[in-house]
Amino acid sequence: MAKDGTARGGQRFGQGRPSKAIKEKIDAGNPGGRKLQIMDLPEPPDMEGREAPDPRDYMLEKQQSGIDLCAADVFKETWEWLASLGCEKLVSRQLIDQYAMSVARWIQCEHAISRYSMLSKHPTSGKPIASPFVTMSQNYMKQTNQLWYQIYQVVKENCLTDYNGADVQDDVMERLLRARKGL
Repeated sequence: MAKDGTARGGQRFGQGRPSKAIKEKIDAGNPGGRKLQIMDLPEPPDMEGREAPDPRDYMLEKQQSGIDLCAADVFKETWEWLASLGCEKLVSRQLIDQYAMSVARWIQCEHAISRYSMLSKHPTSGKPIASPFVTMSQNYMKQTNQLWYQIYQVVKENCLTDYNGADVQDDVMERLLRARKGL
């Protein structure tokens, strides 16, 4: 409550202590006493793929640069990873969409940096300045990580077992390198 009597402020998203994983709560004897929603993950060999929903139209639109936007691929990979863990219903589709677009835009910025260099010319003085693509790339990477932490937090909070397998985030750099080679 502010001094003027208005209710504003409060906890900001991503601030404060992160939630404990359900496994940690059970190991500690459920100190909060609330009923825990327990989901058992299937063993990795028993996992079966489920059909991912079709990506939204804006993820498939032709890009002006001529480079294919990989957002649809990232969306499908993320959805299939969540489905293999049984968590696809716990993460909102909008969050997965935002994550996929953020990864795709980051990759576009990295392509632009590779093509046009990390330096550019100032429009009036003509002196070298940092390329705006570098800043955009950093912003998209920060956004991508924030969105990934939200997705992963849902998985972490709803698993009874420790998950040590590969996740979709591990493949982002590989995707960038493959896209650069044209594979």
